[in-house]
Amino acid sequence: MGIITTYCIIAVILLVAELVYFRIADKFNIIDKPNQRSSHTRIVLRGGGIIFTIALWIWSIRYGFEYPWLLAGVTLAAGVSFVDDIHSLPDSLRLVVQFASMFLVFQEVGLLSVEDGGSWLIQGLIVLAALIVCVGATNIYNFMDGINGITGGYSLAMVIPLFLLNRKYAFMEESLLIVIGLSLLVFCLFNFRKKAKCFAGDVGSIGIALILTFCLARLMMVTGDVAWIVLFLIYGVDGVLTICHRIMLHENLGQAHRKHAYQLMANELKIPHVVVSTIYMVLQLAVSLIAIYVIPDTIVAHWAYLVGAAIVMGLAYILFKMKYYHLHEAYLKSLEK
Repeated sequence: MGIITTYCIIAVILLVAELVYFRIADKFNIIDKPNQRSSHTRIVLRGGGIIFTIALWIWSIRYGFEYPWLLAGVTLAAGVSFVDDIHSLPDSLRLVVQFASMFLVFQEVGLLSVEDGGSWLIQGLIVLAALIVCVGATNIYNFMDGINGITGGYSLAMVIPLFLLNRKYAFMEESLLIVIGLSLLVFCLFNFRKKAKCFAGDVGSIGIALILTFCLARLMMVTGDVAWIVLFLIYGVDGVLTICHRIMLHENLGQAHRKHAYQLMANELKIPHVVVSTIYMVLQLAVSLIAIYVIPDTIVAHWAYLVGAAIVMGLAYILFKMKYYHLHEAYLKSLEK
């Protein structure tokens, strides 16, 4: 069977699996009801992002379970997140599961091994720091899943550069990137539009975040260049600076909110969801493609670009918030009346 035929069959299987899930979600009332903190106004099926984990299982079965620890980690986190999508679980339980899942991902990446003559203490500290950063990034990915198209579109904007870089550095199986890309396209058919058929849910945002973390970590391990985190820059800037803003406001970080830049654009400025999602997607693609094709291929140049791009995007975020945040304050005051 030709490779193109194989991918076409997988795409059809993913499409059928998503449609079957819709029937299940509809029957068991797995829905997302809008509230005052939501960016949508109609009831929508939740958990459509389960297709990402299904794609990983299909790829694993077809290609010989090449990454068993990744499969175990994603399945664990996605499974618990799916239960949380149906019935809320304690934050502490979800966090423990996320750390355990990320630990399994690190095992697959090879970050837990110590080279001959290496220090277990230093390696342990590196792993601990990486766990905290990566679990934090995974939750940022989850927080950013608030409007139609943003999770699927932004994830594609990460998979495409990873695919291009894999052609150069061969840091992972190309077929996995293609299958995950197909699952994102299937999901976008039902989510990247004005009236979404489904939302990703925590099962989707956490699942795809773990998969992309694995891909990024493999790239960094093979190249020895952590500056490739630039492939996650736009989400990183919005997520981290919004957390800082909420800390300054003495807010409970565990409570739902509408303070991300994309939420201000969609809610207060009334920009269509798909337009906002496209902006985030195009921005990240532009940043990543410049890093790949314009910036000199050295670690120093990559770090200089990362810092420079982060400063530019950070300033843009701050200026945007300074100009339009008063609209959100007016919205909050309207809720108190």
